[in-house]
Parts: sequence; structure tokens; C-alpha cells
Amino acid sequence: MPEKVALSSSPKKWVLSGPMHQWRFGVLTALVFMGVVVVWSIDGCTIGNFVQVWNLTQDRFVAVRANATVDAAQIQLNLTVNTSSVQDLPTQKEKPQLNDVKNFTSNDSPSLNLTHLNQTSVASSISKNSSKVAQQNPLQQKPSGALPNRSESPVLESLKWVSVDLEPNLSTNLLARWLAPGGEPCRDSRTVEIAIHGLDGGKLMELSAGDIHEFHFQALGESGNPRCVGGDYFETDLSGESWKSRPVVKDFGNGTYSLSLQVHPDFVGDYNLTVILLFRHFEGLKFSPVRFVYDRELRHIPIRFFRSKAQLPEIKACQKSDFNRDIWSGRWTRHGKNDDCQISADGRYRCLARDFPCRNPWCYGSLGSIESNGWVYSSHCSFRMFSADSAWNCLKNRWIFFWGDSNHVDTIRNMLNFVLDLPDIKAVPRRFDLNFSNPKDPPQSVRITSIFNGHWNDTLNYQGLDSLKDEGFRNLVKKYFSEDTVPDTVIMNSGLHDGVHFSNIRAFIKSANSAASFWKEVMESIRRRGLVVPQIFYRTTVATGGYARSLAFNPSKMEAFNGVLLDKLRQAGVVSSVIDNFDMTFPWHFDNRCNDGVHYGRAPLKMKWRDGQIGHQYFVDLMLVHVLLNALCAQS
Repeated sequence: MPEKVALSSSPKKWVLSGPMHQWRFGVLTALVFMGVVVVWSIDGCTIGNFVQVWNLTQDRFVAVRANATVDAAQIQLNLTVNTSSVQDLPTQKEKPQLNDVKNFTSNDSPSLNLTHLNQTSVASSISKNSSKVAQQNPLQQKPSGALPNRSESPVLESLKWVSVDLEPNLSTNLLARWLAPGGEPCRDSRTVEIAIHGLDGGKLMELSAGDIHEFHFQALGESGNPRCVGGDYFETDLSGESWKSRPVVKDFGNGTYSLSLQVHPDFVGDYNLTVILLFRHFEGLKFSPVRFVYDRELRHIPIRFFRSKAQLPEIKACQKSDFNRDIWSGRWTRHGKNDDCQISADGRYRCLARDFPCRNPWCYGSLGSIESNGWVYSSHCSFRMFSADSAWNCLKNRWIFFWGDSNHVDTIRNMLNFVLDLPDIKAVPRRFDLNFSNPKDPPQSVRITSIFNGHWNDTLNYQGLDSLKDEGFRNLVKKYFSEDTVPDTVIMNSGLHDGVHFSNIRAFIKSANSAASFWKEVMESIRRRGLVVPQIFYRTTVATGGYARSLAFNPSKMEAFNGVLLDKLRQAGVVSSVIDNFDMTFPWHFDNRCNDGVHYGRAPLKMKWRDGQIGHQYFVDLMLVHVLLNALCAQS
């Protein structure tokens, strides 16, 4: 056995073996002390920000790390959440979390659904958000449930309003998605739930006003597993005391979706975000969709938008070019309120004085004239409320041609009654050609022609675009464009009767193509005669409301049909401008307070309405009247 050796407890003599070493040790100690002082003098938030950036990066990859089989497309989806919307929230056990989703393996490239048609690439979203991270300091780490410090809100540059575009070749792409085969559990399952990454928290969510906050969510089947195909139709609503809008929803075609939230800084406060699954996987496009309606509220999330230093571009009054946009992403804002307002004997709600002013830049003119108790619609531009004098000055010597369903009948009557000072005209027929004169200045007149297209026989319904198959109906329409003088403006729509008539989307696409060819031929005949071709507006069909949300003309089908017909009219070079009545009516379509299901402009009447109350709100269609006048009278 080796001999044990005792170790001396005395220090080694070479450690401080001489004066030179002792002097060097003293200098080294002083330098270390000075370095510590310098480090302490550094702004602590710099270090904190570095730690926070690292933590934020880790948090944003949690959903990816939960599944080793996630491909690059899904990784990108988790990165597109706006950094300003990341909150420190506790887990909500009763709602499925995206972090817990298993087998998230779909390799489908992102495509878009009908909820909102947009061609924004995921990669570009990552680039935009990455640039924002470089421009701002992340929010300081807060204890769980703590509210962000508003003074720390960054100044964001080049903010934009949320917007969407009509998907190129929509008809072809929609048909392909509708016909896509199943054969896999993730495709054949039916959506019953969703998991929203960043919103499923259980506590009040706080977001900065002005920013676009984009949240991604996953559709889940009956077993709780993710679906890998799109086509679900989600109704979304963002409502506060003075704001109502439809958050944009994108369908990436692989079971994942996103919704974008944005509120102007002028309207900070408490809101509710509601998400309803109305139909699953294009079932709203079926011939008898009432058998397939789901109509379940999946989320009702409280959100508080706080004021930040972010500034959005000011909305400007609409010009002629503003009506070139195919899809609008507007909102209703409130600028006055009379809580004691009662319905009058004639069924009207004169809650505010007729000359109650608009609040610029949200509208211009008299807000009281639309009898909305303070509500007004704006989109990428804002609208002027016309007086009788200004409307007649615009419409005098004009010829306006309407071709569409009975919503046109209501709008024309409301224009005559509420704006043009012709209240004695209680109704107009489905088919007419009349001149109307200014009661204060009879030489001023406007010619209005309206041709109902729900059926070639104006006493019948539910033929839609196929009414053009009747030769007599085609010749009737052509007659008005074969004279020496032709209409200067055409306003057209179709959809409600098509929803009942066509058995599938393929049949409607075929008929929409034929209708576009018909109108192209009519316009070319005018051009060949050397006349000025009318400006053609496509007015999208309304979002059907309340009970009608489950029927053959449900919002899912109407939005699809709007997109298909507009796609075909654009391809034919027929339509020059758009009035998005679907976007205008959507925030009010969840019940029948403002509609009877398919009409938003029924005449005021103090009688029991469809929802059991006395009277109804008619201001949504009055707003449309003024939007139409803005389009007709817009300057270049």
C-alpha cells in the first residue's frame, strides 16, 4: 500500500512570493473594481432587453418544439404574430392550446379561404414583423397578469390600415379547393374547436391601438387532433362602445388560419372579440346548407386597446380611384348617442338632430341625416353625407341603370325618400324606367332604370344569373343600351336568388362567366357606335342576417358568389369600380335588428319586426345610399 503523505495547510510560497507579485495583485484588484463600477453604470434596461429578446424568441418557438415533425411552412406561421401582441398570460386549461397540438404535419402550402380573400405571403409577414423588432424595444418582462406600461409603447413607423385583395383566379382556385379529395383522418374529420396561439389566455388581453395584431389558430377535429385542410367559414366580430368591425380572417388551406385585429387610437377602450364557426369545409356552398350549419360561438374574448404612440395614416374623403378596390375592410364608428331615443309614429328613429355634424375624418356633412343614432361607416376612405341640394346637383341630367335583386328596390326608394326630398314615393316596382324631378327646382331631373334580375319574369324569384338564358330578358336589357343615348352609370349585383337556384359552385361559375360575356358584348356594342361606355359598379350582395345565416343564401355562399362574379367581370374587363355592401352589412348581420334576413333597407314601420320588437333599424341601407352618391359624384 502506498504510504500516506500529509499535506501542508500553509499557503504555497510562490503565490505572493515577492513585492513585485504583491504590486501586480493590487493593480489587478483595482482594475476589477473599476470594471464592476462601469458595468453597474450601464443602463439596466439594455441588459434587460437582451434577456427579454432571448426569452421572447424562446416563447415564440414553443409551439414548434412541441412537435419535431413540423415542416417549414408551419414554423413560419408561428413567427407571423405581431410582436406587440405577445402577452404574458397564464394557460387557460379549458381551451386547447396550440402548444399542445400533436401531429401537426400538413405540408400544404398556404392558400386562402372565402372568409377573406387575400394573397399575402407568410414569408412577407415574417419580414415585416422582423423589421418591427429591429425598430423597437420589446416590452419589459412583467409578472403574470401584469399590464404593459403605456409609456414604454414604441413609436412605429409606416403603419398601415389592414386590407385584403381579391385572390387572382379566384374561381379556378375555389373550385379546386372545393373538389380536393379526402382520404386522410386530418382531412375527413370535422372542425369542432380551434386553438388560437396568443389569445387563449383566460384573462383580459391588452393590445396597442393602431397596430395590426395578427394571431394564428388551428382547426381541431372531434378527436382534438389538428385538421390539415381548410374551407371552414368563421364569422368574426370586434365590437366596442363606439366601434364595430369584421376582423380579417385568412385561410392557409392546411387547417391553419389567422385573424387580424386593428383599432384606431381614437377608439381605445374595452372590446369583445367573437369567433363563430358557421360552416365546416365549404358546407355553406351546398345546395341545402341548412342541414350542415354548425353555428357555434367558439370564442368571446375581452380585449382592451390602449393608446400608444403609433399613428395611422389619416383617412381621406373618397375620390374616384378609391372605388377601384375590390374588397373593403371597413368599420362602423359612433360619434353621438341619444339613450332616450324612441321610435316615432312613422317608424323612424330621429335620435339626433338632422344637422348633427359628422366628425372628420370619419365622415363629412350631417351625421343625423342617416338616422343611425351616431353610427357611420368608413373604409379605406370616408364618405360625405349628401344634402338634397348637393345630391340633385350631382344627379341632374344623369341616367342611372340598376340591374340586380330587390335590395336595389329598397335603396332607390330610400334615396328618393330620405335624400332627394320625394317622401310621397312609398314604393318602386322591381322593373321600371322613370324620370324624377327636384321638387324645389323641377328642371333638375334624373332618369333611373331598374331591372330585377332574380328571374326573367319580374313576378317570380330564384333564377338569378340564369335569367339571362331567356332571350326576351336579354333583349330587354340590351334595349336600354341600343339607343342613341345610353346610361352613364350601371350598378349591378347578383347573389340572393343565385344561392337558391344553383346546385353547386361549379354551376354558378359557369353562369357567372356567361353573364360577364353578355355584359362585355353589350359594352362593346356601345363602343363600336362611338358612344361613351357607362361606368359599371359592382355592388356586392349583402351579408344575410339572423335566421338567414343558415339558409341557401347564407353569408358563406354570398361571399363566395360575390368573389366569383367579380372575378369573372374583372377578367372580361366589364367592371371598373366596386361598392362593397357585404363588408358594410356584415357587422350588423348577426341578428335581425337591422334586416329582415335578406334586406337592410325595408321602409320604416312602427309594427312588430321579425325579431319581436316594434320597428327596425334601416340606417345601414341609408348609409349605402350615401356611399352610392359618393361613387356617382366622386371627382378624379
